Amino acid sequence: MEVIVEKDAAVESELLLLLERSRAITVQGRDRKGRAVVRVVGNHLPARELGVRAEEALKGHLRERVLPAIGDRDFVVVYMHSRVDRAHNFPGVAVIRAAYESLPVEAKERLRAVYFVHPGLQSRLFFATMGRFLFSSGLYEKMRYMSRLEYVWAHMDKGQLEIPDCVREHDEELERRPLMDYGIEAADRRCMYDAASMDTSASLHSLRCIS
Repeated sequence: MEVIVEKDAAVESELLLLLERSRAITVQGRDRKGRAVVRVVGNHLPARELGVRAEEALKGHLRERVLPAIGDRDFVVVYMHSRVDRAHNFPGVAVIRAAYESLPVEAKERLRAVYFVHPGLQSRLFFATMGRFLFSSGLYEKMRYMSRLEYVWAHMDKGQLEIPDCVREHDEELERRPLMDYGIEAADRRCMYDAASMDTSASLHSLRCIS
C-alpha cells in the first residue's frame, strides 16, 4: 500500500511539473483596475500528455501555484483560444468545469471577469445555448468575448501580458480574413482552431468541435 501511495504521489508531481513547464496557466501582471491577471493559453495545455488525469492536474496546479500567486487579490482570467486542437490541447469542458468548481468560494467571488480571446462562431453558439447549464451563473455572467487582441488592451496595458506567437499569428490571420469570425470562410487548418469535442450528453451530437 505504501508503495502505491508513493507511486501516485510521484505521478501527481510529474503531471504538475508538466503543466507548470507548459506555461499554459500563469499569473501575469495587473489589469487597469489593479487586479491580478491569470493567463490561460489553450494552445499550450498538454491535454494529451495529461490524459485521464487532466482534471487532477488542473486542480492541483490551481491549488498549489495559481491561488497562492493571486493571494487575496481580485483577479481576472484571460483565456486565449487561438489554434486550440481538440486532439492535443483541450481537456474537455467537463474537466474545466470541475477545475473551476474546485476553487474555494472566496476565490470564485474574487474572480471579476473571464476574457475569452478568439472564441469563434461555434464556441459563441455553444456557450450561448449550454453555458448556463454547464457553469454557475456567477461564472457565466462574467464571460467577455474578445474577437481581437485590440479589445484586450482596453482592459490592461500591453506590458502586463505576454502574448504567444500562435495567438498573434491567429489575430493577424483574422484581420486578413474577417469572415472566419462568422464561419463563412474557413482556415485551411480549420480544426486547429476548434476545441475538443464537448463531453456532455447534451452537446456530443450537436457539435463536433467548438471553434
